[in-house]
This record gives sequence, structure tokens and C-alpha cells, in this order.
Amino acid sequence: MSTSTSTTVDAQWVAERRAAGADLLILDVRTPAEFESSHIEGSYNVPLDTLKEHRADIARHLDTDVVLVCRSGARAEQADASLSAAGTENLHVLRGGMGAWESSGQRVVRGAQRWELERQVRLVAGGIVLGSILTSTVLPAAKWVAGGIGAGLTFAALSNTCAMGMMLSTLPYNRVQGSDPEQLLAQLTGR
Repeated sequence: MSTSTSTTVDAQWVAERRAAGADLLILDVRTPAEFESSHIEGSYNVPLDTLKEHRADIARHLDTDVVLVCRSGARAEQADASLSAAGTENLHVLRGGMGAWESSGQRVVRGAQRWELERQVRLVAGGIVLGSILTSTVLPAAKWVAGGIGAGLTFAALSNTCAMGMMLSTLPYNRVQGSDPEQLLAQLTGR
């Protein structure tokens, strides 16, 4: 397994390269629903789970500089590790993700607004913790559910992964048309 040789770049670097006409491919690894809500003009949506599953096929079509984007940078780093392991060397991770892109004043394409995956995780985790604490007033063992969620969130922070987020990303709310791997490969080869 190869180690990542990518660089972290900021929004200004990407914007300047694009303005100069550089051949730059932007892959947004958020869920299709997040991508539909807002994305960088001209970017391609390659959800992280799809990228990981089809990384060898995708890597064969990445013959130019690639910028990996997500909401904050964590999923883009996972995509970087996956594509690096498949032999891709021309990778860049957008530091701060879409938040940094927007706050730097760069153009964003907006569509149907949906909650970001991280916000969904906070809602579900908070709801479970609150519900289990309230239930523990009647059924004391319910407090362990809150403890389990706390342990899961701690592990998610330490490992920079999120099992709850991965599960939520499979819900119909987070699935919109556009995450078909064959269609993605056709887009990459026909760009």
C-alpha cells in the first residue's frame, strides 16, 4: 500500500490555477445530496464510498492534477489515501473544504438545500443521547445507550471516521441521482 504524496492547497491556489487555465480536475467526495446543495462549478461528484469501491478504475482516468473536496477536509483526506494506494500521485486536498471555498468568496453552484451529513450526525447522536437520558429516569440501564454514543463519537474523532455518518449517507434523503460508478467513469473520460 502506497503512502499519500498529495499536497494540501487552499481555495486561492485552486482559484488561481483555474483562472490561469490549468488542467485541474475537482472531485467532490461528499454525498450526492450534499453536492446537489452546493458545489464548486465544474466539479465532479464522486461520493467517498463509491470512490473507495472503484478506486482502481477511477485512478486510471486521473491523468491531470486532481483536487479532492468535501465539507471540511476529512473525507477528502480519506479519498486521498484511497487514490494514493491505487497509485495516483497528482492529488491535492482542498484545506477546509467547501467551507473554506465559500468563505474565500469563490463561486458556488447552489441547488436544492439539504442538511450536511455532519449536521445529520449531530441531530441523530444528540437525539439518541437525550432520549436515553430521559428514558434512564424510568429505566436506569438506558444511560448506557448514551455512553455508547459518547464512545462512538470519541472514536470517530480519534480515527477521523464516522460510522454513523456512513450509515446516514445510505438513506434515501442522502441519495440523489448521480452516484452511478459507470456514469462517473464516462464523465471522467469524456471531460
